[in-house]
Order: sequence, then structure tokens, then C-alpha cells
Amino acid sequence: MTRIAFSSEDNGGLTSQMSMHFGRCPYYTIVEVEGKDIKRVEVIENPYFTNHTPGVVPQFIGQQNVQVMIAGGMGPRAIDIFQSLGIDVATGVGGQVENVLKAYLDGKVQGVVACAHDHDHPREHEDCQH
Repeated sequence: MTRIAFSSEDNGGLTSQMSMHFGRCPYYTIVEVEGKDIKRVEVIENPYFTNHTPGVVPQFIGQQNVQVMIAGGMGPRAIDIFQSLGIDVATGVGGQVENVLKAYLDGKVQGVVACAHDHDHPREHEDCQH
């Protein structure tokens, strides 16, 4: 069983839209899969959504026992923390969580993609990676 977390804009589960900002998303959709079969979907609120402190969200996600974190974008510090926790990171994706999940399970989503969009809070996302 693999637990995959997605940064999400809403609490719609598989129908949620991906959030482009990992640490500032309001929700995380966590999907348990066995092979390509979805076994369970849960949505949790980001307790740091309104009070973002760099470095704490990867620890929070790690406490959810996930093996993979997928987000639209993520800073290099968060990527390093995830890697130190043994959690794989994939970035640079958008759209509906279910579609991103299918692409990931098909091997079409993986790794970190360089930042390619403007940020409304650039200081926190310097050297941002997607």
C-alpha cells in the first residue's frame, strides 16, 4: 500500500484541483493505492495554511505516513526535508487530483520541475522548484 499526498485547493478529494503552492494550500488529499487500485481517499486541512512557517509542513505530511508528495510547486528547502524523511516528491503538475494521480500511476509524473510561473510572495519561493 502506498500513500500519496496532493496539495489541494479544496476538500473535494479526487475532484479537487491541485494547488500550485505546496505550503500554502488549504488542504491535502491523501490517496492510498495498491498497484493502480485506489483503496482509500481522505482530505485533511493544512493546519499551517494561515500561518505558514517554512519547514513545518513537510514534517506534518511525514506524520501522515505518506511515501509520495505531489504538488504544483515547492521550495528547495521543503524538497530537501521531504527527501531526508524518505518521501518522494513530484512537482510541476496541475489540474484535477484524480487526473494527476492517474498520470503518476502511469509513470508520467515524477521528479522536480524548475519553476516556470510568477509568485505573489516571491521571497518565500526564491529558487522555487515545481
